[in-house]
Amino acid sequence: MTKEIYNLVRLRSSFLYISTLLLLRVHSHSEYLIGLGSYDITGPAADVNMMGYADMEQVASGIHFRLRARTFIVSDPQGKRVVFVNIDACMASQIVTLKVIERLKARYGDLYTEKNVAISGIHTHAGPGGYLQYVVYIVTSLGFVRQSFDALVDGIENSIILAHENLRPGSIFLNSGELLDAGVNRSPSAYLNNPSKERSKHKYDTDKEMTLLKFVDDQWGPVGSFNWFATHGTSMSRTNSLISGDNKGAAARLMEDWFEQHNTAEREELEIPRRVSSIIGNHQDIHEEELMLELASYFESQLGRPATRVSSSARRVRSAMRKADKPGFVSAFCQTNCGDVSPNVLGAFCLDTGLPCDFNHSTCGGRNELCYGRGPGYTKI
Repeated sequence: MTKEIYNLVRLRSSFLYISTLLLLRVHSHSEYLIGLGSYDITGPAADVNMMGYADMEQVASGIHFRLRARTFIVSDPQGKRVVFVNIDACMASQIVTLKVIERLKARYGDLYTEKNVAISGIHTHAGPGGYLQYVVYIVTSLGFVRQSFDALVDGIENSIILAHENLRPGSIFLNSGELLDAGVNRSPSAYLNNPSKERSKHKYDTDKEMTLLKFVDDQWGPVGSFNWFATHGTSMSRTNSLISGDNKGAAARLMEDWFEQHNTAEREELEIPRRVSSIIGNHQDIHEEELMLELASYFESQLGRPATRVSSSARRVRSAMRKADKPGFVSAFCQTNCGDVSPNVLGAFCLDTGLPCDFNHSTCGGRNELCYGRGPGYTKI
């Protein structure tokens, strides 16, 4: 199984690019209410057919990492709001969406309906199947799988509830740009069959543009982001049997972990400033009594001994309490036009010979079963 796990797309350079997008503020609205939430949707982790490759022999036998539903709610000054949910699943399901809307109507009335709730999948091929409503999609899972369905509905509903309860004033920033070396055309020979006049209209043979939305809470600062970028969720090959969010699910987890660690390190380096104006400006959340105590600590007593500043332990306690109130960063890597895009940027190779697969047919000796793509982690095995 390590072959498939190591085949996940390398994300370090992508993070640097995404971090740049997060820092650039090109479009701002400060009158929105924004709310973010995240909840587990992993579902059955064993003895369930996996959704994506349509292979009856690909049955789950464990967990690579858990799956989540990540929700973003935005409300404008007129009260209109929209809910976007990104799920670590191959795709959204009409029957799942209908059940989620039914529960939301029971809880919130007409606040959230089919008109303002959108649910999107990241297209991982390593999640449990059996949760869709059409026969063609549940043939390989031998029918409807109630556990898969319930995990999705429960998780999506709870992520929306969390986002609703976290609604706070904030701003939204938008940016876009090219992200290279994160996807290749999975059928370059087919692309070359397009007329040269049509191909000349495009800079690349796949869509390289990433679009990112950044959400900034008026009090806490950046609290989340989601982006759209085209690449298939097939870094884990069809021989994989571990539940996984694949490259986009991994990117979301790593982004959230990076932001949490970055913020923690930044907070530890902060020192209380000695200018009164700065203290007032940076400590608006401290109660008036605590603020006066901080201010008084900078004046010497009549006996010439420095007044005792608020103890470091008390400051740590207050900091921990404020940190507990701060919402966790929610990062979603959403899917877009990924039909012709593979994350296996090193190309496709034959398992038996190690040679590149046939360029025109993606086969090895006439058989496609032996042809597998390789991502940037493959050479590190």
